[in-house]
Amino acid sequence: MVSKGWKWSAGLIVLLFFLFYKIPVIQLDFGESIYYLKKDNFRLKWIHSVEKEEWIEWYERQGQELLLTKTSFKTFGAGVPSSADEVRTEDGYVTMRVDKSFPEMNLTVSENAHTTIESGGKNLLLYEFTEDYESVLISVQYLHFWEYMGGESL
Repeated sequence: MVSKGWKWSAGLIVLLFFLFYKIPVIQLDFGESIYYLKKDNFRLKWIHSVEKEEWIEWYERQGQELLLTKTSFKTFGAGVPSSADEVRTEDGYVTMRVDKSFPEMNLTVSENAHTTIESGGKNLLLYEFTEDYESVLISVQYLHFWEYMGGESL
């Protein structure tokens, strides 16, 4: 009888764990559809509208926020950070350490700008998920295990 009680208790603990434990994920909310990144970090890439050069920003999930760790670009112009703790050049890019946190990011998506997220070795062409100049809300969410398993991961 002790054996059955032990198994039942262990099963109950596992069930409670799955009912109450929440998994932190990076969520991409397109309004009508929601996706989750499998990794805790991503690179956001786009073509700058004025300079016509690629920009890259590195983000990672830090607690309940998105941390912009660094940004890389080829030319100085509109939107370039005015100061940074660390600045270096590599492969024709200027890279600046930023380390700025955001509770969420509302990003306008454009095929013209080639708005792309790179995560886990995959390039996600965001403009294929929505209409031109629509937005995607990127944030950290905490999901129950069954929500995560039932959601669409990218």
